Amino acid sequence: MADAATKPAAAGELAETSNYRFYVLFILFLVYTFNFIDRQIIGILAGPIKAELGLTDTQLGLMGGLAFALFYTGLGIPIALLADRYSRVKIVTISLAVWSGFTALCGTAHGFWQLFLYRVGVGVGEAGGVAPSYSLISDYFPPKERARAFAVFSFGIPVGSAAGILFGGLIAAHVDWRAAFVACGLAGLLLAPLMWMTVREPARGRYDPPAPKTAPAPIGLVLRTLATKPSFWLIAFGASASSIMGYGLIFWLPSFLDRSFGMPLVDRSIYYSAIVFFGGLVGIWMGGYLGDRLGQSSKAAYALVPATAFVLCVPFYAVGVMSPSLLLTFFMFLIPAALSLVWLGPVITTIQQLVAPTMRATASAIFLFINNLIGIGFGTVFLGLLSDILVPRFGTESLRYSILVGLSFYMLAAILFFLASRRLERDWHR
Repeated sequence: MADAATKPAAAGELAETSNYRFYVLFILFLVYTFNFIDRQIIGILAGPIKAELGLTDTQLGLMGGLAFALFYTGLGIPIALLADRYSRVKIVTISLAVWSGFTALCGTAHGFWQLFLYRVGVGVGEAGGVAPSYSLISDYFPPKERARAFAVFSFGIPVGSAAGILFGGLIAAHVDWRAAFVACGLAGLLLAPLMWMTVREPARGRYDPPAPKTAPAPIGLVLRTLATKPSFWLIAFGASASSIMGYGLIFWLPSFLDRSFGMPLVDRSIYYSAIVFFGGLVGIWMGGYLGDRLGQSSKAAYALVPATAFVLCVPFYAVGVMSPSLLLTFFMFLIPAALSLVWLGPVITTIQQLVAPTMRATASAIFLFINNLIGIGFGTVFLGLLSDILVPRFGTESLRYSILVGLSFYMLAAILFFLASRRLERDWHR
């Protein structure tokens, strides 16, 4: 891998052109879209997989969460340290190829442990996709535009999740669940050469003057820096609390629609992908817009906007989960699907601005380590385990009440973000 510092002139010239930087953002968005296609496809396929392999809800939760989270979170920090030193473009490209390959292999699994290990492989690949992308975007867009740029990048979450739910469900219904994994994995492999050949490495810290020629910070220095910034930890654990339900719901709601409403696979694929797609796009863009607009006058807004959104999520989800009407449930889920993703643009921007440019990829990886280990690792298995525990009392409706209990995590997230808002002005890097 060539260090970015060896070719700053060419990279800088390319980064100056508006068309090219938006092209880079579009490619990174596509990569992130495949990140979430391959991450979330297992949720819509949980029913067919459970039926063929004879799994419990707890096993499905482990496979959908812990199997992915173990290495995804553990490898994120060392890969980010490399990204602060070497080509971020090459790291993201290699990561894309690895996670896409393992997604395709999931279609060949014939038992719980084999599929569990392939999902571990998906997590290994995806460990190198997000933090380096955050750092790249920070060097293609100035601070006043970053929340919106990160929002566009984060569109990969609803677009990828919706695509995984929709196409995964349709392919599984017309062929089988194995073909869905193979098709999505191979599609991601086709994007890797395009990323490698057309995206260039920009100069680091180019929009953060003055930019002294300092070496990338060691992880010890990054941790010591973050230790002096309480807002980072409050935001990290607040985002983690919201992600417990964010990842848990996107994995379990297709099964909820099957068990509580008896929706066929194709119908629930279309129904839920529409909620994720439209709700997610609106919520992410709204968060980016409000972050850029309100954050210029008050740094506290970067935390207060998500805190407000999390509080509003709870009543809408509660009504939707308990409603006997599919139409009412659709609209009650659509609104909090937007609100639950408002945090992305403001929070990603905040993490980038709490540290110096030479620490950004590593700080992002530490944030992602906390958020994903707790959110992915605990969210899906918590709802699945609680559902199994509640079966003797509620039978096939146990998942409904498991989700209802879990909504308390959104209130915890709101409290932590509110506390963070009181520290952001002092913790901001200048």
